[in-house]
Amino acid sequence: MQEEFKTILILENEIEAQLLDSILTERNILHLITTYHDSAYDGIYQSQKGWGHIDAPEEYKEEIMEIYANLSTGNDELPDEAELPDEAELPEKE
Repeated sequence: MQEEFKTILILENEIEAQLLDSILTERNILHLITTYHDSAYDGIYQSQKGWGHIDAPEEYKEEIMEIYANLSTGNDELPDEAELPDEAELPEKE
């Protein structure tokens, strides 16, 4: 069965696109990132419309929006406290 992709959100820059792509790939979320760059127009659309957009199946929309919101506030990649190493596990400084 073929998934129908819909535009989920507009991306502001390439860094944001790469970071979101990495997280979605890691979580096995189907997606397609498309840039608005057109060399014939020297990137003029990107300054007006944003860097590009992300398409994905509708079923992933809420999860992608949540990940994007967390990226915007800088919360997504912080480990849970339970995942932090114990001080005894950290290498000693010389």
